[in-house]
Amino acid sequence: MRQQLWDATGPVRERGLPVTWVRPEGLHLTLKFLGEVEEARDAELRAALAEAGGAGRAVTLEIGGCGVFPDFRRPRVVWVGIAPEPALELLQDRVERAFAPLGFPTEARAFRPHLTLGRATREARPRDFNGLETTLAGIAFAETVAVADLDLMQSTLQSSGAVYQVKHRERLS
Repeated sequence: MRQQLWDATGPVRERGLPVTWVRPEGLHLTLKFLGEVEEARDAELRAALAEAGGAGRAVTLEIGGCGVFPDFRRPRVVWVGIAPEPALELLQDRVERAFAPLGFPTEARAFRPHLTLGRATREARPRDFNGLETTLAGIAFAETVAVADLDLMQSTLQSSGAVYQVKHRERLS
């Protein structure tokens, strides 16, 4: 699915926009961003992940439809959407609740599931994105995927973008 999405979104990348694109292997759905965390806390993070995932079941996601955050006048993030799914919202809520006692406050914003395709560079100007909305509307991608794992990820920023590594994996029942 990741490679199919990469291929389908080629026309957007071909526009030469001031965007750092996420490579196919880096595409992921973030349920909770923890930020910088000391490695000494790995055991408690794994326990929280087990708590969050233990009551969960595999989730089927419908992926499709592209957009940007915050808006097309000044896009910062280019994404592909994930259709609302109650089981996913429950899983995300369990993750929030499991990590809150560890000092990771619950997110104030509503959960908007998506896969980040790219992030605008610092030097990007609004005029650089003229026509982006039309290009994204022309992307024909729709896929259904089953998600059976909940991963604790580590991201390392490099000049070519973030590199992701699974630190711990919890199987959803």
